[in-house]
Amino acid sequence: MFPAPVCSVQDSFKMDSLLQVELTSHERDVLLRGLRYVRSAIMLETRDPSSEDTRRRLSQLDEIQNLSQRLENSDPLAVHS
Repeated sequence: MFPAPVCSVQDSFKMDSLLQVELTSHERDVLLRGLRYVRSAIMLETRDPSSEDTRRRLSQLDEIQNLSQRLENSDPLAVHS
């Protein structure tokens, strides 16, 4: 069995903080690919079958889904040559 993560995103960063970042569509696509990778890693983790662990896992997946949706719905900066 793999060790549990030391901290989650929520532990290290307050989710109510607002950070604005300007992204090109390429940068947004890179972030979305990274989020898909992280989502897959969470889905494939070996975990204890406890209700607390299931809630934590679902919470992590919800966070990733929400962020992915926000990025997908965002309007990236147009890059002009």
